[in-house]
Amino acid sequence: MRKALFLTPLLLIALSLRSFAQPVFSDIFPTEEFAARRAKVMAQIGDGVAILQGTTERPGEQPLRQSNQFFYLCGVNEPRAILVIDGKTKRSTLYLYGGADRRERMFGSAMYPGDAAVKATGIESVLAREEFAKALEAFARDGRTLYTPYRPEVLGNASSSDVVALAKNTKDDPWDGRPSREEVFIQKLKALGSQGSLQNLDPILDAMRAIKSPREIAIIREATRITGLGIMEAMRDARPGMFEYELQADAEFVFKKYGSQGAAYFALIATGQNTLYSHYHKNTARLQDGEMVQFDYAPDYKYYVSDVTRVFPANGKFTPRQREFYTIYLRLYQALMTSIKVHAKPSDIIKEAVVKMDSVMASFKFTDAKIKEAATRFVERYRVSSANSLGHTIGMEVHDVRLPTQTLEPGQLFTIEPAMTIPDEHIGIRLEDVLLITEKGYENLSAFVPFEIADIEKLMAEPGLSDKQLKATGQK
Repeated sequence: MRKALFLTPLLLIALSLRSFAQPVFSDIFPTEEFAARRAKVMAQIGDGVAILQGTTERPGEQPLRQSNQFFYLCGVNEPRAILVIDGKTKRSTLYLYGGADRRERMFGSAMYPGDAAVKATGIESVLAREEFAKALEAFARDGRTLYTPYRPEVLGNASSSDVVALAKNTKDDPWDGRPSREEVFIQKLKALGSQGSLQNLDPILDAMRAIKSPREIAIIREATRITGLGIMEAMRDARPGMFEYELQADAEFVFKKYGSQGAAYFALIATGQNTLYSHYHKNTARLQDGEMVQFDYAPDYKYYVSDVTRVFPANGKFTPRQREFYTIYLRLYQALMTSIKVHAKPSDIIKEAVVKMDSVMASFKFTDAKIKEAATRFVERYRVSSANSLGHTIGMEVHDVRLPTQTLEPGQLFTIEPAMTIPDEHIGIRLEDVLLITEKGYENLSAFVPFEIADIEKLMAEPGLSDKQLKATGQK
């Protein structure tokens, strides 16, 4: 019975993955939004030239997902495309790789050089990739400064820190030693013998990406809504005896139902002693009666992501000890969240939060010494903290580009996710919410996902996907 219950959601997800078509040119933003971004690059590089490579075609039967830096500036999802942004002429050129006929026959869509592509993208000129070498030679003759990303490309399920670490480990490996694709491209640019310099474009793009536009915020808001619905579906479905991966299937059904490209990161679904690990993702343990579940999973939606975490009891009801552990954590978590202010330094926010935490600790009625010890460690960790960060940014990546300011400013998005643990019992609690800094303070985009005990238990009493399937097949 349980095996049949497990196969059905996975089959649905597999079918949805096969039928989900990737756009050649997305309708995520109007062309003028991409044009405005390119104009900002032009303003930064002066008479220089920015050159970006798009990602390659994927090995095997995998959908193409463009790299973040490239997509951010043009929205084109074609393999091996090259984008040139000329700061002197204030014009951009897109160079398209061959094989469009084959891609169109196989996939149903492709982009060709010419007027139709110009109209679709808003880019001033769209040419065949073979023409790129001539343009590059002209830039070299004129001694133009060239800008290109130095950092390895970031695709789905990854962040900049991940690809940088992988590239370094690969290059340092004595049995491998390969340079990154970006390093090879940089060497080819240098080989032209240009009299101009070669500069890193990443800092310019990172500073732009750190402050989200209203349209970007709207997409992240929707990504967060989808994330919350996925978590809530898993909460409804959870019960002792299920596997962690079955809860993952619940969320993935929701992600695909609402048009997500895939996952923002691997599913972090931990039950029992697995809750101690911040990035546990085996998802193969069975939920046990009396244990807690920590659920951290989000989609890659229109090239933007979210990141939300909730904790709930496997059987739908908190035990008295779980209630005490969860409640003191939640109140300390809220002390931190309610201290967040626009134009404030995170270090000052933490100082204010600690004062609130001390008040919470003084009034809380502890009955368990280990829980009190865990809560005390939690507060002391913040008391001695000198960090100027509350969590991590989100955007096109789950650990997005760094904030360019020392203070929190409108348009910035980040999550908070402090953990409280009882190490000798190998258990922990960690919530996470998506916060948008506004002119008046902040907005919690994930506040609709239940976090109070009564609301969690009420939601978990509702029928889940497994209940509906059993009922539909006459088994319940």
